[in-house]
Amino acid sequence: MSSFELSVLFFLQLAIILLVCRIVGWAARWFGQPQVVGEMIAGVLLGPSLVGLLFPDLQAWLFPADSKSLLYAVSQVGLALYMFLVGLEFDTELIRRRLRSAVGVSLSGILAPFALGCGLGFFLIQSGGFFSPEVVVWEGMFFVGAAMSITAFPMLARIIYERGLSGTSLGALALAAGSIDDAAAWCVLALVLASFTGDPLIAVLAIGGGSLYALSLLTVGKKWLRWLGAVAEREQGVRPALLTVVLSLVMLGAWFTDRIGIYAVFGAFIMGAAMPRGRFAHEVQRQIEPLTTSFLLPLFFVYSGLQTRIALLDTLWLWLVALVVLLLACLGKGIACWGAARLSGEDNRSAMAIGALMNARGLMELIILNIGLERGIITPLLFVVMVIMAIATTLMATPLFERVYRPGAPPVSPPLPS
Repeated sequence: MSSFELSVLFFLQLAIILLVCRIVGWAARWFGQPQVVGEMIAGVLLGPSLVGLLFPDLQAWLFPADSKSLLYAVSQVGLALYMFLVGLEFDTELIRRRLRSAVGVSLSGILAPFALGCGLGFFLIQSGGFFSPEVVVWEGMFFVGAAMSITAFPMLARIIYERGLSGTSLGALALAAGSIDDAAAWCVLALVLASFTGDPLIAVLAIGGGSLYALSLLTVGKKWLRWLGAVAEREQGVRPALLTVVLSLVMLGAWFTDRIGIYAVFGAFIMGAAMPRGRFAHEVQRQIEPLTTSFLLPLFFVYSGLQTRIALLDTLWLWLVALVVLLLACLGKGIACWGAARLSGEDNRSAMAIGALMNARGLMELIILNIGLERGIITPLLFVVMVIMAIATTLMATPLFERVYRPGAPPVSPPLPS
């Protein structure tokens, strides 16, 4: 297919993706779910799992293999901008206040699912069909461990923001623990990629370079970026020239972390966290958010959906494996984080809320799975099993959170001593 034909088809793809994601997102909100959950489901529906199953010729014509690279590239821009916006709302001062509790919750949210994931990975690699033949045992174990440890950090941040919990103790604790969890999971993934490619420099660059990038931006960089806020105050808003500078910095940060092996979203997130607050942050968010969340981000969910073929689970045994993965995911993340929060001194209601939020995998899980599939670590079979787990745990998050944590309600039980 020529470049011209691809560009013509791309416009049709965009129209269909946006309409379907909006319709399914509306249905999801009717059931009390956030828009992002509807978009995850819409992506799967547009792929081979439904449209490809019912109308294979239509699906093959609408999303030919040649067009996926274009869809992927544009979706990465949406992901980077979305994570920048999450970082822009991220209050590092609140996290500093709850660091001790956050470390305890985060360690439980990493170690328990990582251990269960490693055990599961060992079982799956022995079973065959879930990993590439080139993957050695520990690589498969660590990949599943990292995938089980990940948290839907953007969704977690959005729920906290929408419920008015951004400046609360609960909100700070959940955000801090989620961010530490995801950073650790990406470091483990870097080790797996380094081993799989036979290049130890990948791990050194990812962990060392990523740490240096974050430390530099959140200290010296944060002070240097204050001039952006000063310009916004002086001009009483963010004009096109200033917005161009901001977007260029975001793309540079995304490029750098992608280049060193951490993935673009973290470079964009740290860049957002380092930006000045006040009028500047409000104006940038107002100008970028609608296009990002309504136009660009749905492309990533559809791209992931195109990789998901639920029909691969064609035996009772494979569905049993998917159920075991889901149960272990909930046990290792939700229950472990609840227990750690209780031991950190949180009341039972807040601890259960933290467990419900931390258990969601969402967008971040899809990112790590797409990397594993593209790099040839996992097969489409394991991809679909893990996507089902990601969607199920994300579907659980909001209803469970709403059920156990209603702002203003009395604690379920008195707090434990800290």
